[in-house]
Amino acid sequence: MARGRTAMGVTALVVRWAAHRPHVLLVEIPGQWTLRARVERELATRGWQVASSPAGADVLAVCGMPGTELSAAVERVWEQLPGPRVRTAIADGSVIGTALDDAAGTLIDIHRHRDDARKRRQSPEADDAADADHHAMGHGGMDHLPTDHGTMHGDHGHMDHGDMDHPYTDHRAMGHAHTDHGGMDHAHMDHGDMDMAPAGIALAQGAEDRDGLEMDVLNVRLGPVLPHWPAGLVLACTLHGDVIGEAKGWRVDAEHLPRSSEAVATAARQWDHIVDVLALAGWPHAAGQARRVRDALLTEAADGDRVMALLVRLHDTVRRSRVLRWSLRGLGMLSVEQLGSRDLPLEWAGDTYDRLLNRIRHARSGIGTPPPSADVIEALPGIVAGLDVAAARLVIASLGIDVALGGQAGQHG
Repeated sequence: MARGRTAMGVTALVVRWAAHRPHVLLVEIPGQWTLRARVERELATRGWQVASSPAGADVLAVCGMPGTELSAAVERVWEQLPGPRVRTAIADGSVIGTALDDAAGTLIDIHRHRDDARKRRQSPEADDAADADHHAMGHGGMDHLPTDHGTMHGDHGHMDHGDMDHPYTDHRAMGHAHTDHGGMDHAHMDHGDMDMAPAGIALAQGAEDRDGLEMDVLNVRLGPVLPHWPAGLVLACTLHGDVIGEAKGWRVDAEHLPRSSEAVATAARQWDHIVDVLALAGWPHAAGQARRVRDALLTEAADGDRVMALLVRLHDTVRRSRVLRWSLRGLGMLSVEQLGSRDLPLEWAGDTYDRLLNRIRHARSGIGTPPPSADVIEALPGIVAGLDVAAARLVIASLGIDVALGGQAGQHG
């Protein structure tokens, strides 16, 4: 009996600690980016953390009403959350506070979590699915996919970002920010039809490389639930070693996809895309500055002078960063001729660094970006072919894709 009381006391202590500063994994439904941004802002106000993987989350918050396919993806992600865990649905901005309050209250309900753990033990199918997703990408050992985009140039913990006082993690040197829990979240991947060992671990296939030698080939799916990734987008990739060979993209729930009524992307949306690029580039300080600009623009009573000061300071900070420039230069180069032949926005011309600076300049000037007249999803395979996964994620983030804004609904097989 005493041992039972001790265990109960330890459990209660753990639960109270988790509830003090919950880590929330956000699921954005296509067309609901403003709702997700408002939830992020509320989390920051409360001192809560945004989780970057299911393994590090206490709360799963779904922003909007998912369709059938996205609901299935959410269920897979939910099974990967360790206990104690809570799931909450946030249908619109009016219920954000209530939903988070309820989640916090549920998080300290020990009896509920005990019942949840008992049900999970009795559901081996869910455990096997979670194990497959975790082990397939080396979750337990933190073994990321290789992400080298160039030559290692030393320890980024000591690299200079102008006058910034943070360690910068470059995707070419370390790859850490893009393939660990802060970037390409392998726990969110849907491994689809890849061959599995009896234990549910994904197996690589063999294929002939350009030099005639056999190399490993692995099939992975990025999305549809992935931080700093276009909501509702799935990109099925065939990896030849660490490089994307073939790819195919589609939108989940395409036939029911809500279409945004925006004729152009708002300035706040521009800054939301800027947040994605800077976060994936491993620069959380600059990403936080961009997020504050976005949140200020989403507030009706925003102080115009304060917002402009934030805009100018961030623009100067980004332009001064030699490491960021070195990191993004040459990545995802697109020519005007390529874009014109695919009927894609000419604003995408250049590399990822060019697109980032152009987006910041447009956002400062209040210039919106019109949606592509062609289906950008169909163009993605040609854009990401030959890149490693981390580089592909940065390139896609630099394009500022919104699957609920223009384009034709893609189909998948």
